[in-house]
Amino acid sequence: MDYHPGKRPTQREIIMKDAAYKTLQMFQTAFPVIIGVLLLISLVNPVLEKFYRQIFTGNYLIDPLFGAIAGSISFGIPVASYILGGELLKKGVSLLAVAAFLVSWSTVSIAMLPIEIASLGKKFALLRNCWNFFASIIIAILTIVTLKLIQ
Repeated sequence: MDYHPGKRPTQREIIMKDAAYKTLQMFQTAFPVIIGVLLLISLVNPVLEKFYRQIFTGNYLIDPLFGAIAGSISFGIPVASYILGGELLKKGVSLLAVAAFLVSWSTVSIAMLPIEIASLGKKFALLRNCWNFFASIIIAILTIVTLKLIQ
């Protein structure tokens, strides 16, 4: 956007400037929260990883619930969850628990909830996370049922 004395800015220029300003404000608000959340995650996640095997007992009623809870509390990118899921399966954790864990790992984010609330609003953030939590349990159960039907 070039500024020329005496020239009035176009509507498009005004909208672009307003959007850039709002984006900068959002980054300024979210940045300290993101740093705090990442520090918290780096402290909590290694502690939780030690208890995954104890949490997943092999119970087909409780495992998807615990899997979804553990995945919701944990944080990571989906690519890393596949590696972790493979390791959990190697250690004898049920596929039902691993499936719920993987889905909630990448869709539910308790750790990122403050950022999501600040950016998208409290109602939307809470509804999205609750829906994804229960959906991860349902998807895990449907995955196991589908695999049993195929075999």
